[in-house]
Amino acid sequence: MTEFFGKITEHFTKLGTAFSKNVGFVLSFLGIIVALFLVAYGLEKLAQKRRGVNEKVFTTRKMAIVGMFSAIATILMMFEIPMPFAPVFYKLDFSELPIMVGTFAFGPAAGVMMEFIKILLKLLIKGTSTAFVGELANFAVGCSFVVTASVIYDFKKNKKAAIIACIGGTLFLTVFGTAFNAIYLLPAFAKLYGMPLDAILAMGAEVNKLVNPESIVSFVIACVAPLNLIKGAANSLIVLLVYKPLSPIIKGTGKPAANRKKESVSA
Repeated sequence: MTEFFGKITEHFTKLGTAFSKNVGFVLSFLGIIVALFLVAYGLEKLAQKRRGVNEKVFTTRKMAIVGMFSAIATILMMFEIPMPFAPVFYKLDFSELPIMVGTFAFGPAAGVMMEFIKILLKLLIKGTSTAFVGELANFAVGCSFVVTASVIYDFKKNKKAAIIACIGGTLFLTVFGTAFNAIYLLPAFAKLYGMPLDAILAMGAEVNKLVNPESIVSFVIACVAPLNLIKGAANSLIVLLVYKPLSPIIKGTGKPAANRKKESVSA
């Protein structure tokens, strides 16, 4: 027991040290979280107004499911799949899957909240090995996917809109994630983690012949863009398959569609 608490203390000490060394970056991170939440909240209220709906963005039931889906997303975030065309620190995970389902059900503000809770839980469990840059990347890129898709779907909730939403979310995820890496994340990682940008580009050139070790643009196009495209497409496909059956359960409006169909036939 003493050893266990010793490890917990050591873990939080390392997390606190990382925070103190990068306090400016963490505060910027928190600012991005607040800004994205406010934008998502405003877009959700606008969509509600257009549909003639007036309901609370967060209810007790919504918050309970938001917490549950955030926990599931955190677990899925731990299972990362390396990509052969990108350096080892770029990996595929399916943590956006439960968040996308929850966002389709409850709107973009819930999506931003789930992304934040997921990152917070991850930091408490594993800490950071990237000076918080990896966590910001996961949060911002994840929000670009789920918020875009949810806003499109929120204005007209039907199957066609869901397909368009997933395509739009995947495309925006790919473009935003690629540009965000080139303009901000990779330079920030090189500065905060103490690894020269040239060394990062060289790692990309070692595993991907399309990368020019002197060009950050070639790096993000060859390594980051395909990863984001695969992530968005894979998560979208699964969401389109599972959301409709799960929606009544999540929202508490009744039994799954398949069960209702069976009952009507037997009746």
